[in-house]
Amino acid sequence: MPASRIFEICLISLSLAFTSPAAGATETLAIVGATVIDVSESGSGDSDLVDAVVVIEDGTITAVGPRSEVAIPADARVLQAEGRFIVPGLTDGFAALNNQSYADAYLECGVTSIIAVSGGRRGPLATGLEPSPRVSRLESVGDDRGTLDEHVAVLEDLAADGVDVALLMYELTPEQLGALILRAHELGMATIGELGRTSYAEGIAAGLDAVVHTTRYSLGLAPKDMARAVAERPFSNDLKSPKWLYYLWLTELSPHDTRLAEYAAILAGGGAALMPTFSLLHLDRPWAGNPWKDPVARLLDPADINAPADAASGRHTYDAAHQVAYSAVARAQFLIEEAYHRAGARYLAGSATDVWGTMPGISLHTELESLVRVGLIPREALAAATSNFASVFPNWGRRGEIKAGWVADVLVLSEDPREDIRNLRAIETVVLGGRIVGRAGPPDFEEHGD
Repeated sequence: MPASRIFEICLISLSLAFTSPAAGATETLAIVGATVIDVSESGSGDSDLVDAVVVIEDGTITAVGPRSEVAIPADARVLQAEGRFIVPGLTDGFAALNNQSYADAYLECGVTSIIAVSGGRRGPLATGLEPSPRVSRLESVGDDRGTLDEHVAVLEDLAADGVDVALLMYELTPEQLGALILRAHELGMATIGELGRTSYAEGIAAGLDAVVHTTRYSLGLAPKDMARAVAERPFSNDLKSPKWLYYLWLTELSPHDTRLAEYAAILAGGGAALMPTFSLLHLDRPWAGNPWKDPVARLLDPADINAPADAASGRHTYDAAHQVAYSAVARAQFLIEEAYHRAGARYLAGSATDVWGTMPGISLHTELESLVRVGLIPREALAAATSNFASVFPNWGRRGEIKAGWVADVLVLSEDPREDIRNLRAIETVVLGGRIVGRAGPPDFEEHGD
């Protein structure tokens, strides 16, 4: 579908009131006549249901099936959705939530769950927002060197404080990392690796659930002395720093280099999911549009965004040397990630909002569109933001599929995302835990029974 048509659909949807029923309010809801898209098995399933009925009661999907087989409860509020498409609410696996505007933007974009990253450039996590996507908290362990006992104590304190995901970091040794992964899983926590002193091959072999950022988990491609230097100083904007010398080394790597194919087999075969965070470099790619022209951007204040795009150009305002470097890394990321995908890697979608101009909700859609550009079919990209989280993370629960017994986070779309992943932007209705929270679009509601 042409981009102009998608933009028109978004404008129509956004002209509708953003409704927010009282927190905790529930009703019986039946969505009738739409096609339910199967996102199971990392997007390899194809058991779509045409002319389906989805029944939601008390925040849970209680029935899904053909209209001829599913009874609609007498007290249900019915959404007639013929010609529409139903997918699960989306998850952003690496994102900030700073204020109500961010929460509203996520929901407008169909993001009903986030794994929340806070602190530093991303600012503090806002709590008590209404409405809000579901929040799974992420905190790091291993930013500084320490003993295993010290790291375990930090991990256990985080678990006691309700943290759901442990980001295991650069200063952890292989022995420490393996022990922390085991302890995190015992505590019901998922694990994501962003590693330095431990190689990614070692981390994946130790049982990490996921690794994050192409530019980081590709460190295993680099010469060992370069990798060690990056581990010692992983964050810098200086183009002569170890991090940037490594990034620029990646830009010179041939996609035909045998090291790339060998390393791709390690990443794809080890069991951990990859979270590329393409959106961090999206504005540095030639096809990127101006994100401030997205209808959802009206909800956002540029002052809240780290390194926001220029409102007029839609581009960064880096100096010439940095812009050349960022653009080169953006090209290299795609070539490298294409190799990982060809090797059979499994993916999770995370936008890395709100660093380097990434924006809540909007950047998850650019993330999914980037996954398709490196070779995933649209259904696989959709799975990366829905069902894959439940299959990768041990504590995720029943979120991310349209199935009886699963959480009722549901999107109704006016266009088919199986044909074009950009159609995922054509959201007409967002259902969060059984409540309609926005974009109550063209389908008609009616009371059933009388």
